[in-house]
Amino acid sequence: MRMIVITGPTGSGKSFLCNKLSKLFINSIVIRTDSYYRDNVLIRFLSTFIYDIYDRPISLKKKYISNTLRSIHNRDRLIKTYNYDFTRRRSKVSKIDINYNHDKQFLILEGIFAHRLKIDYKKTINIVCNEEKKICYERRLVRDQLERGRNIKDVNKKFNQSWYLFHHNVKSFLTDYKVLKINPLDNITYDKLIYNLKKN
Repeated sequence: MRMIVITGPTGSGKSFLCNKLSKLFINSIVIRTDSYYRDNVLIRFLSTFIYDIYDRPISLKKKYISNTLRSIHNRDRLIKTYNYDFTRRRSKVSKIDINYNHDKQFLILEGIFAHRLKIDYKKTINIVCNEEKKICYERRLVRDQLERGRNIKDVNKKFNQSWYLFHHNVKSFLTDYKVLKINPLDNITYDKLIYNLKKN
């Protein structure tokens, strides 16, 4: 089973691309790093003082992500996964039953931290979603106001720091590994991606 890693700055279309691929390649397994945010007392306490803590890997249950990926690579049928409620800042555990019997099956790992885990990225299909900053901001503004109850001032502050942190930390990923940059709404680069995936 090949792994597709989809990362990119906030609002760049990661989830959009992930959803398109999972519908195209039936029986794909999707793991979103956003689902693995910490929800303990310490992280909630720190978030009151460190406004960008959820844009830093310390906010993730990285060990839990590794455990989930290991279970999938071991072809375990019942996999423990997580779902994070951003409004309540609570994480819920669930289990999914996976069918490994499909010919063209991908494991899709998606999220702003997908390129910063203990994974051999030389063996994965690496994608960075690429979009103009203004468009990403507009998407983030709508999402955070509707889904996370944030005001414009709060979104501005979080977006700019998130944008900076991602581009600062993605440099080594782009240098060290083979990475395809794609705008999920651009049909030319999307069609090229699909062509390459179908060849694998």
